[in-house]
Amino acid sequence: MKQLIVLLPLVFVGCGDNQTFLPERPPYQAPDIQPLDCLPNLDGRIDESELVVSFDLPASFLISPAGEERAVDVAGRVDGAGRRVWDWGADFASDQALAVAVHEPNQRWYAPHFPNARFVACFDAGCRIEAIYQNDGGALLLLGVASAEENPPEGKTLLPYQSPVMLYRYPLQVGDRRVSVGEVLNGVFRGLPYAGRDTYEISIDAAGELVLPQLTFTQALRVRTRTLLQPAAGQSTSQRQVSFFFECFGEVARATSALDEPEEDFTRAIEVRRLGF
Repeated sequence: MKQLIVLLPLVFVGCGDNQTFLPERPPYQAPDIQPLDCLPNLDGRIDESELVVSFDLPASFLISPAGEERAVDVAGRVDGAGRRVWDWGADFASDQALAVAVHEPNQRWYAPHFPNARFVACFDAGCRIEAIYQNDGGALLLLGVASAEENPPEGKTLLPYQSPVMLYRYPLQVGDRRVSVGEVLNGVFRGLPYAGRDTYEISIDAAGELVLPQLTFTQALRVRTRTLLQPAAGQSTSQRQVSFFFECFGEVARATSALDEPEEDFTRAIEVRRLGF
């Protein structure tokens, strides 16, 4: 007759003097929650403290490919609740990834030409040109632009303004308008001598909901910029840009028009970038 084999669970029992006692351990203590550096309060304005510069921390954007013109709605619509909405949430298979960060200017080759610089950022999507900025007296100032490399294949660019150009005065809020002019003397553009005058027409004219592919900002500010470039020698050109800013995030989307676009609410853009992956 076959034997019935019963497998009993193994139980280790301490008995008598051989008992083992585990020490009583304290309960787990969760670490303190660190406060966020910036928390949006949705008060309809963006204070200087809500646009904190964090060096070398990239933000991820979706960007239309170079050379691709894209339909864009910068005007938006007003919904049933009377709220302006910009729907930029469409998914485009051709979108590419762009990492955007700000950097300290000290180690840049052009640093001696901008002694008051506070930070630098890419001026174009390819980051061949960098813009040099200063925060001063409650305003964001543009000091000029320069090529990222001192001697790139296309030639060096170094265009410092004689006086800083005020782009924004804090707080950013609907109703702000300004015209600022920057003059370049004895500059260099792609290796050639350059002088000219740049006029920036900037207005913050609306607030509302901005829908992006992976994020929605409930109270974004629409910022319109028209830049007129007037070189001492050559033809003047203009370009429009519509950006959206949000508290603590800074610029979260932008559309750039073709050159000499006449319409404020342009419907075709040569570049569209949106915060996301």
